[in-house]
Amino acid sequence: MAKKPVKRLSDYQAPAFFVDTLDLHVELHDSATLVTATSRLKKAGTDSLLRLDGEQLELVSLELDGVAVEPRFENDQLLLDVPGEGAELKVVTRINPEANTALEGLYKSGGAFCTQCEAEGFRRITYFPDRPDVLAVYTTTIVADKALYPQLLSNGNLVASGDLEGGRHFATWQDPHPKPCYLFALVAGDFDLLEDGFTTSSGRDVLLQIFVDKGRKAQARHAMDALKGAMKWDQDNYGLEYDLDRYMIVAVDFFNMGAMENKGLNIFNAKYVLADDDTATDQDYDAIAAIIAHEYFHNWTGNRVTCRDWFQLSLKEGLTVFRDQQFSADWAGSSATRIKEAQVIRTNQFAEDAGPMSHPIRPQAVAEMNNFYTVTVYNKGAEVIRMLHGLLGKAGFRAGMDLYFERHDGQAVTCDDFVDAMADANDRDLTAFKGWYSQSGTPVVNVAEHWDGSQYSLVLTQHTPPTADQQQKGPLPLPFAIELLGHGRQVLQLDGAEQRFELGSFAEKPVLAPLCGFSAPVKLVFEQSDAELAALVEKASDGFVRVDAAERLLQRLVEAWLKGEEHAALDLWLGALEAIAKGPLQDAFLESELFKVPGIMAMQGWFETIDLDGLVAARDRLRQAVRERCFGALKARYQEVQGLADKGARALTNSLLALLAENLPEEVARRYHQAANMTERQGALAAAVAGELAESEALLAEFAERYQDNPQVLDKWLMLQGQRAGALERMDQLSRHGAFNWQNPNRTRALFGTFIAHNPQCHTEAGYAWLGLVLPKLDAINPQATARMVAPLLQWRRFDAGRRAQLEQLLTALRARDSLSADVGELLDKALA
Repeated sequence: MAKKPVKRLSDYQAPAFFVDTLDLHVELHDSATLVTATSRLKKAGTDSLLRLDGEQLELVSLELDGVAVEPRFENDQLLLDVPGEGAELKVVTRINPEANTALEGLYKSGGAFCTQCEAEGFRRITYFPDRPDVLAVYTTTIVADKALYPQLLSNGNLVASGDLEGGRHFATWQDPHPKPCYLFALVAGDFDLLEDGFTTSSGRDVLLQIFVDKGRKAQARHAMDALKGAMKWDQDNYGLEYDLDRYMIVAVDFFNMGAMENKGLNIFNAKYVLADDDTATDQDYDAIAAIIAHEYFHNWTGNRVTCRDWFQLSLKEGLTVFRDQQFSADWAGSSATRIKEAQVIRTNQFAEDAGPMSHPIRPQAVAEMNNFYTVTVYNKGAEVIRMLHGLLGKAGFRAGMDLYFERHDGQAVTCDDFVDAMADANDRDLTAFKGWYSQSGTPVVNVAEHWDGSQYSLVLTQHTPPTADQQQKGPLPLPFAIELLGHGRQVLQLDGAEQRFELGSFAEKPVLAPLCGFSAPVKLVFEQSDAELAALVEKASDGFVRVDAAERLLQRLVEAWLKGEEHAALDLWLGALEAIAKGPLQDAFLESELFKVPGIMAMQGWFETIDLDGLVAARDRLRQAVRERCFGALKARYQEVQGLADKGARALTNSLLALLAENLPEEVARRYHQAANMTERQGALAAAVAGELAESEALLAEFAERYQDNPQVLDKWLMLQGQRAGALERMDQLSRHGAFNWQNPNRTRALFGTFIAHNPQCHTEAGYAWLGLVLPKLDAINPQATARMVAPLLQWRRFDAGRRAQLEQLLTALRARDSLSADVGELLDKALA
């Protein structure tokens, strides 16, 4: 197994040399691209040894101040002794983009050349100090065949272009803003182009360009509108203008991530750019807007101010996720937005905290940096920023952001620098708050009510259980928002391990709605009565509280069923659903969440030990109980909203149809065939698959034929295939289907990733045998994508004894493979430790 040495935050040392300028000359050829990199070096301290990172490179020549140098290597680094205070370094390398299936560095994607350099991909292009604290001004000249690659793109502003002999041409780009090499980008291809413009608040005109596959130009209109909306939103809310003459987005189908914020030239996974009503759901439209905004917002929170080292990743990602969430709340206008954000934390991030990959939002050690692009760094990081925003208020947070940019524009800094700017701008001591950056795990908040017939008070206590990486934990400051039904909302600030809050005198004991708006990323322990929980489901003003109360009721119910017992929570939950369905429709988005039976993955988070068979049976039983008790009320609500054209009504219609499908198979088929848009069509198809309807086979076949030329839509089809009962028996056939491609991470994520994460059939003897064959093949093609697919298996210790033994055997066998990648190997080392 390939292993990388562990890097530790505590070992950070500043670079021995900075790079003032980097001139790149890239001669593009499929299998023998020639890269000439000329750097102006400046000594940063007293050390004269320059270390250059490189992977899978052929070194053609090496010169220092025009004199050839004999190369010297140590641990995959090229070492050079540089006398004096600076020098000019010229490195010529040859690379093979066509063979680069890992999709890091420079690679071929669907006939185009493309790059991905975050986190450590630039070292696959040339030898360079591949670290985020080395910032340089880049000038890039690209040379390629003009007929095949008429568009040559890189960061910054176009300063020269022209034709060359032999049918080739060139383009030279200059980015005036110093940047780390992870923000470098290059694209060469033949695309359709959508152009527009934006005038900044200071009156500068910016050219906006989106490059897409031929024939897909019209599908980029929504992305362009979202980009212009994000540019205006950032000016209005943070006073941040764009700083180049043009802003470019390129959509490619072969991409490991969702998108990449390369300065002035964002490279996007095509699924987060292309949309029209026939191919994209409402959820797709909102996701595209959020990711377009996210990458644009990085121009300041990530590009102009970047990370000193990769342990500070949440400095840019947590902050920018929070900013895109703010934008989405304004743009999408859905009351379910915050509920969905909380679900990501409670389902995915809490599981990560409880497993072998537990780490704080600022990790302390890592071998393969790609493994820390996690929900902890991104989404929990955003929750930490959200708490800071709540603590300081909108004006105080804005003042902190202004000071942060004033101090650090053009620098590579740390999370401490960000919090210090917030503290200084508001004259606040945030020392204790910094604990959120260094402590891993999920705080557990216990709520105890005290009621003497008149006075009502709460005692909040918190503790964080030990995690795989940290045994000792301390209390963290956190906002705990509450509502007393009928008496308004307030935010309690819990600053220690235990605190008492006197909430006043009441004629009767109030009903407490805890953790409104998911005000902190914590688990709640509150022995509230079943009747109070049912009341919250029906009457709380906060959407998150209502959904959470329903889940707390269901957790009690499922726990009883797993023990072979019954529980009154079933009638209370069904009664609340029926009452909501019979009442006036007030918030279709919220109802769409309330009328969902939690998935198996969410249910797994309710229990320390996963009884998978019991959870599958319990979920089936819940769905059956809803149909038996509430069918009339839910059908009436469905008939009320299924013809409405707004987003909320479509979301609610799909949730109801998923519950009612077994009783309404003809309606499912009718809605599919008469669908006016993809939201309706996919909702009906998903309902047919979830309900295992006889009609599902024909509907899936029709869907595949209808969209056979659209790979992004066929990913939806592959995902549904991965979720289906009996998916394992179809895997061989599906992996040979024209819609599937082993080398495309979108395709493998859609089919294999969905099956691993969401299909109980994965956790069978046959499923584990299949994994033993498929995962090595995937790992050999794309280690980064495979590492993300393996993540759900790392919870193996929480399963029942039989599955635990089989998973341990599977993971041990994978770890023993000589060809195992460092990406997957690091995860397995931690999981099996």
